[in-house]
Amino acid sequence: MYIGRFAPSPSGPLHFGSLIAALGSYFQARANQGKWLVRIEDIDPPREVAGAAELILKTLKVYHLHWDDEVLYQSQRLNHYQAQIDQWLEQGQAYLCQCTRKQIKEAGGYYLGTCRSKQLSGVTNCAVRLRMLHPVESFEDQKHGTMTIPTPLAQEDFIIKRRDGLFAYNLAVVLDDIYQGVTEVVRGADLIEPTGRQMSLYQTLGQTPVSYIHLPLAIDKNGNKLSKQNHATAIDLGNPKPTLLNAMAFLGFKIDNDVGALSIEKILAWGVKNWQINQLPDALNIIPRFSNAPL
Repeated sequence: MYIGRFAPSPSGPLHFGSLIAALGSYFQARANQGKWLVRIEDIDPPREVAGAAELILKTLKVYHLHWDDEVLYQSQRLNHYQAQIDQWLEQGQAYLCQCTRKQIKEAGGYYLGTCRSKQLSGVTNCAVRLRMLHPVESFEDQKHGTMTIPTPLAQEDFIIKRRDGLFAYNLAVVLDDIYQGVTEVVRGADLIEPTGRQMSLYQTLGQTPVSYIHLPLAIDKNGNKLSKQNHATAIDLGNPKPTLLNAMAFLGFKIDNDVGALSIEKILAWGVKNWQINQLPDALNIIPRFSNAPL
C-alpha cells in the first residue's frame, strides 16, 4: 500500500509554501489510493511556537485535508532515537565529535573526519556523528530525474545528535518514516540535499529507501523561499478557497470556473482525480503569480 505523509514542524502557522507541500503529498497519496499521514516534527524546542501544532492541525481541517491514523509527534519517540544512537556508538558506527561549526568552516566548510579516530568518551559538549559508509551522490526524483549531491557533502560523517543534546532531523525523519511504513516522500525542493543523507541512513539500517518527489518552492520577489523563518504570512482560515485554488494552480492544475465554484471538498476530489506528477512545474523555485489570496 502507498503511504505518504506531511510532516510540518510547529515553529509557526502554515503558510502558502507549507500548503503546497501538504497538497502535493495529499494528492499523490490519494491518487494512489493510499494513506496520508500527518506527523508533527517537534524535536527542536527552541524553534517551536506555543500552540503552533494545534493550529497546524486546525488549518488542515479547515482546508479539508483529513489525515489517516493518529498524528505522530516526534517528541514521543525520543527514546527510540537514542536507542539507535546507543547501538551505533557501541558498534563503532557512530562517534563523538567536539568540532565546532567555526572550525569546520575554517577547514573549508565540510567536515573532514577530524574526530573519527579519537575515540572520545566521557567528553561533554560533543555532537554524535555517523560514519559515512554508504555515500549517496545522486538519486532519482520521480519528477525531476537524476539529482546530484556534491561529493564532499555526500561523503561527510554527518551529525545525528547535536551538541545541545537535540536529535538531528535526518535521523528522526528516517526512523519515523520506517516506523510508519512510508513508501514515498513528497516535499519541498529545499530538502533535496538532505535526501542523500537520508538514503544513506536507510542503507545503514539495512532498509530499502523510499522514493522521493520534490515540489517547487514558492519564493518571494527577492528570491527567498516563503518560510516561517522569513515571516511568511499565515494562510487564511476564514476564507480558504482562494488560497487553496492558488496553491493548486501553483502545482500545475488548470482550474476552470466550474471547478472553482465547487465546494472545497469537491475541489479536492477533482484534484485527486486529475493529479499527475508531470503537471508539476520543472522549475524548483517559483514566484507565485496568482491573484487574490495573500501569499
